[in-house]
Amino acid sequence: MSDEDGGSDLSEGRIAVARLIMGLRARGVRDAGILKAIETIPRALFVDEVHAVHAYDDRSLPIDCGQTISQPFVVAYMTSLLKLTDRDKVLEIGTGSGYQAAVLARLCRRVYTVERYRTLHRQAEDRLRELGVSNVTAMVGDGLQGWPTQAPFDKIMVTAAAEAVPQVLVDQLKVGGIMVIPIGPIGGAQFLHRIVRTEDGYDDDTLIGVMFVPLVPGKAQQL
Repeated sequence: MSDEDGGSDLSEGRIAVARLIMGLRARGVRDAGILKAIETIPRALFVDEVHAVHAYDDRSLPIDCGQTISQPFVVAYMTSLLKLTDRDKVLEIGTGSGYQAAVLARLCRRVYTVERYRTLHRQAEDRLRELGVSNVTAMVGDGLQGWPTQAPFDKIMVTAAAEAVPQVLVDQLKVGGIMVIPIGPIGGAQFLHRIVRTEDGYDDDTLIGVMFVPLVPGKAQQL
């Protein structure tokens, strides 16, 4: 590749990122920290090479193990619902490509992330290491069990759809803590829910319609 070609690719990449950020602003994303994270974290690093041309399109893309990387708007919207501070300890259920964890890591103190597929876990750790992200701890595990030895958490983000609000995860939230989770039956309508832990239970707000892979119990036996 010539220097001219390299310069052209770089310019096209910057244009694609700028277009994405403008699109997110047009859809109501206003949080400067979230926009900066999405602008500066190279989403292309988190997708397969064959899909890299679409890395900065506002759409979900397939990744290994039959999973997906969420569209940037959904990443931004779900992140905004958590109301993160730089003191928060956050649990993520469903590491996937590692992209959402990288965004969270820019905005909070520490991220603990659980992935059921060893392949995705290894890939995410490699990508986060390449980016120099040092405040994410990842493990292979059953996301429906959370991470009880690290509980309680200030915030929890779930990136796969459960059929009902998992009480185990609610129990791992601090009182006043927030969980964002897609809820809906397999093959049916799903909606984002914002759960706020209270002294005697939780408050539940139903938000926008979404489409996520299902939240499956247990660790994957293969992959």
